[in-house]
Amino acid sequence: MKRVIKIAALVACLLWSPVLALAAERGPVTNLPLPRFVSLKAAEGNVRRGPSLSHRIDWVFKHRNMPLQIVAEHGHWRRVVDRDGAGGWVHYTLLSGSRFSLIEEDMTPIYKVADTGSNVVAHAELGVVARLGKCDQYWCRVTVEGTKGWMPREKLWGLLPGEIRE
Repeated sequence: MKRVIKIAALVACLLWSPVLALAAERGPVTNLPLPRFVSLKAAEGNVRRGPSLSHRIDWVFKHRNMPLQIVAEHGHWRRVVDRDGAGGWVHYTLLSGSRFSLIEEDMTPIYKVADTGSNVVAHAELGVVARLGKCDQYWCRVTVEGTKGWMPREKLWGLLPGEIRE
């Protein structure tokens, strides 16, 4: 019996170790978890090659509330990546802690309740930005252009694996 408990404990530790390792890394500037998701506060945001104004602008994000993942920090700068993995440095004043997500599949149904058997209140197109609400292991509450409902979390980009939102 003790051996079964030890094996079960070992398996649980191995399954949770990536989550614990992910949560253990902290940003050197903010002491917040890395990686973490944020959104673009401004209507436009320059993405630079390095963490200063003297670095070249590689491109410009042009969509307010676009979800971005912070993967590094340096002073007032945050290294971010988008859904496609493209990244660069953005000044922290252009970012918000408000959580948004991108729809990953075209014409994804938004359900009235967290159940595929419930009424569909709308369909969201690929790439649409949705405000994130509560998320459990399988579903997230979203708001898309004023329409509120539930969507399977695997249809969204902007959440860490296993992340639960209250």
